[in-house]
Amino acid sequence: MNLTGLYALIIYLAAVNGYAFLLMGHDKQRARKQRRRVPEKRLFMLSAIGGAAGTWLGMRAWRHKTQHRSFTVGIPFLLGMNLLVLIGILWLVGINVKS
Repeated sequence: MNLTGLYALIIYLAAVNGYAFLLMGHDKQRARKQRRRVPEKRLFMLSAIGGAAGTWLGMRAWRHKTQHRSFTVGIPFLLGMNLLVLIGILWLVGINVKS
């Protein structure tokens, strides 16, 4: 992976995590107003494709979905999987993660 690819990966992860974070806040607002909610499937899909950190931070920041076992167990699991995939990608392309 050249430097451009690394930058693209960083931008992608920042975008998907930022979007997941904001979507959790948006869903919390809609819950308070008793309006139509963001489907949980969408939140989990964003988490699965690299946005688990943003979802987890959104859960903490807005105290949202913290009573749902599927989120309190599933999102940290997906965060771990996201990290393992990221480390695997970096290892495959030869970027040393230890230094």
